[in-house]
Amino acid sequence: MTPLPAPATDPPPAASGPLLQLLASALKLWVRQQCETVGSLEIQLLGSSVQLLRGRLAGVKVLARQVTYRGLDLERVELTSSALELQLSPLWRGQPLQFRQPFQISGRVAFSPAGLCRSLARPAWRALADPLADQLLGITPLVGLRIEADRLVFAARPIVAGPLVERPATLQAVPGGLRITPDDGNAALLPIDPAIALDQVLLEAGQVVLTGQAAVSP
Repeated sequence: MTPLPAPATDPPPAASGPLLQLLASALKLWVRQQCETVGSLEIQLLGSSVQLLRGRLAGVKVLARQVTYRGLDLERVELTSSALELQLSPLWRGQPLQFRQPFQISGRVAFSPAGLCRSLARPAWRALADPLADQLLGITPLVGLRIEADRLVFAARPIVAGPLVERPATLQAVPGGLRITPDDGNAALLPIDPAIALDQVLLEAGQVVLTGQAAVSP
């Protein structure tokens, strides 16, 4: 006799109801507080009111656009969290949402070349951007980025009226950061936060897209 196929595993249902709407508003506020700016923000709660009464959610999906986070301008952010353990009593008293445990997030973020160049020009990132431009191009500062086929083209100009120096490079996610390999030179490493693990870097639809996971300790 042919065995019956195993039932499909469905994703956790999207949560609804007044209690969860209150929590969604609190989570939106928490997300906005972590960022300098957020253009648009959508949040979907996964789980049920019964789980929430126990202070637990199966997860949260976040979709945000035009985000500035730690000085980085992101065109689009798509993230899904692991299960969340919540401290609800402060929320009922009108206080900020609190988490009982750290959690994981996974997903993707997208930069436009102009947004990434703008971010690297800010004081918080110049200490990384200037050595990177010097290693890749031999001059600083970095003044432009653009995508050409499957390459990210880095550009710098030694003086205001001088010629533009450009060099295309491939991008690869590696342990500890982002490896940048020019077509005719040595690779450079752009380090990232140790709490972040990159899986892949793509150049698609005119954007630099990073996928991976991160640990969040609220």
